[in-house]
Amino acid sequence: MGGSDDATTDKPQFDVLRRVQSGVKGKEFRSIPIPPHRMTPLKKEWLKIYTPLVEHLHLQVRMNVKRKTVEIRTCKETTDMGALQKGADFVRAFSLGFEIADAMALIRLDDLFFESFETKDVRTLHGDNLSRAIGRIVGKDGRTRHAIENASRTRIVVADCKIHILGGFANIRIARDAICSLILGASPGKVYTKLRTIASRQKERF
Repeated sequence: MGGSDDATTDKPQFDVLRRVQSGVKGKEFRSIPIPPHRMTPLKKEWLKIYTPLVEHLHLQVRMNVKRKTVEIRTCKETTDMGALQKGADFVRAFSLGFEIADAMALIRLDDLFFESFETKDVRTLHGDNLSRAIGRIVGKDGRTRHAIENASRTRIVVADCKIHILGGFANIRIARDAICSLILGASPGKVYTKLRTIASRQKERF
């Protein structure tokens, strides 16, 4: 049909869209609620949270102690269109219990997410049955949780009946499937075996 020149035509290259180029006017604002039990860690680690938001994302940020929120907004120095969302995700991840070093990945990388669900979303459990299910997820000295994290390349926070997972989309699914199996009553040994199989497949790919 066409000549060889058509087959070898390079794809067009576009510059990264900046906020100042997009024609967006005014300041955008987000308010992230902080659970009461995370306010003390927030105050203790405030400098580590404040610095990347201001220096890397060029956002304005303040802690509203009265309302128990972190408020962030864009300013004239903000150039990245996604800065406000990245900043909100970073603060939200910390509020859920993730370490700052892990939450920082949400600022540096574009393909990371976090997902939250409760044990009742998988199976309704009460009393000792619920406690045993959570115990299976965490494991002795956190070994089961660490095994799932290492095999799926995710980070997991277990807060009472809520489970929060940070990672890539496919990796979150691997971790969620393992946790759901434990909630449904599968033995940790069976889950370990499945995770080892998945981990070996991932190594073969890379």
